[in-house]
Amino acid sequence: MIGIFFILLFGALYLTASFVLPVIIALLFALVMSPVVRFLRRRLKIWEPISAFFLVVGALVTMVLGFYMLSDPITNIVNDAPRYAAAVDQELRSVQERFARLEAAQQNVEQAAARNAPNDGQPDEVVVKNPGLLDNVTTAAPQIVASVGFSLVFLFFLLASGDLFYQKLVRAMPTLSDKKRALNIAHEIERELSRYLFTITLINVTLGLTIGTLLWWVGMPTPIIFGALATLLNFIPYIGALIGMFLVGVIALAEFGSLSNALAPVLVYLACTTVEGQLVTPMIVGRRLEMNAAAVFLSVAFWGWIWGVVGMFLAVPVMVALKVLASYVEPLGPFGDFLSVGSKRPTNDDD
Repeated sequence: MIGIFFILLFGALYLTASFVLPVIIALLFALVMSPVVRFLRRRLKIWEPISAFFLVVGALVTMVLGFYMLSDPITNIVNDAPRYAAAVDQELRSVQERFARLEAAQQNVEQAAARNAPNDGQPDEVVVKNPGLLDNVTTAAPQIVASVGFSLVFLFFLLASGDLFYQKLVRAMPTLSDKKRALNIAHEIERELSRYLFTITLINVTLGLTIGTLLWWVGMPTPIIFGALATLLNFIPYIGALIGMFLVGVIALAEFGSLSNALAPVLVYLACTTVEGQLVTPMIVGRRLEMNAAAVFLSVAFWGWIWGVVGMFLAVPVMVALKVLASYVEPLGPFGDFLSVGSKRPTNDDD
């Protein structure tokens, strides 16, 4: 029964991604911004809907300004995509030439097979042309705008309601101990998620500025794009850094013309992400939020399989919430131990 339940659950999450993802994103932002709304209410006596309105409008303005500032460099990169593809193809061809003997033998076999094969009655080859990148973006743009708008509206209602969620949660619990436990879990998830997301965002912004500056120093074009890309991709552990290095390597190969010269920007990107991942983040985030690397990789791969790129961004915040929940729910203890780096699971007395 448990196996069937999880199969149905993950199947439903996959099929309802267009609705579930905006809801989850709004919930995550609400957990991060709720302490701000609560602080403004208690210290400055600002009504929750007013502070929620300004926070949501501020998030919208930030996204619009960021898109406006990056639109021209992104357009230039998209227009130069054929040139980048040609550079990669040329490099691949040079690598293939090193295996000339094997390629020649393969061609001889193919020619022999072509001479022996009948030519009459063969159907013509049909080539199906797939839509380009701009066509895909144009098609998906209305859905993206609708999802962002839905998330912002839902975020406003969540923030404007104040502590209504916690009040409903307490009322739904049957006993006093259950009420306290549920309230502790909700507050702990909010505290840990807001702390994690705020800290990681600052780290990633600093990483993006560093990578953009160093790539400008080595002569890469449009370094602001790579800085912004590094900031976003670093929210995806491990895989994000690999994607960033690949994109930097492809464009550097087209710009510099040789594989040896293109290695410098890639090594710069690798050095920055390595220092951030191995030294800066563990030192700032701390051991309390440090998680099992294998579990993080599996989570990123799984949620990426279920929800695509957005699922990769949500993988670690979901793990943080599950880790906090497992520290309070006894049957989830082994699962919490698997997510943690250490072997000791925190108890209620410790908190």
